[in-house]
Amino acid sequence: VFLKRFKFYCERIVIGSAAMATVFPSDQAIVVGGGLAGVSAANTVLENGGRTVLVDKSSFCGGNSTKATSGINGAATKTQKTRGIDDSVDLFTSDTLKGGAKKPEVVKILCGNSGADVDWLVDKFNLDLSLVARLGGHSAPRTHRGKERFPGMTITYALIQMVEKIAEKTDKARIITKARATTLLMNDGTCIGLVYEDGGVQFQEHGPV
Repeated sequence: VFLKRFKFYCERIVIGSAAMATVFPSDQAIVVGGGLAGVSAANTVLENGGRTVLVDKSSFCGGNSTKATSGINGAATKTQKTRGIDDSVDLFTSDTLKGGAKKPEVVKILCGNSGADVDWLVDKFNLDLSLVARLGGHSAPRTHRGKERFPGMTITYALIQMVEKIAEKTDKARIITKARATTLLMNDGTCIGLVYEDGGVQFQEHGPV
């Protein structure tokens, strides 16, 4: 769920666009948290030609996403179509609202992007999400996973490794661990950076957060 939400927002703050250049005095995006949402956001920025710095309070990235055991939900995915599974964004949206979601506008984004996001994981990161199951609350099989016992770990680590690879070879990405975000830097109501603490010392990064 968080993957879809953060990827949606990240796609709308692509570094290098004329609009962003007039707002943020930086050519990088700052990502707080190295779970699936965070590394998805970082990878999306990199895909669109931007630079990113990922800050995580733990000694390594992954977060609770690595503990997920069911899989990732997506409607109208390539895998579903290949398997002849009849599903749609409207049906997924309806199921999610029936499940008690309180923000319809967020549900629309999450469900609407879900199929493309699952396809992105398969195509971009060569992940096996070929097993599709129908879990509680769903009207169609749409929970995707591979044969691994912990699909959350498999998915998240694949995205972490991509950011790490780029960080090792270029200056497009940086990963800062054991760093606690403390303050958002604001300018006339706009967030333009972040203050974080690392080893008792405060540092600043500038850019959209």
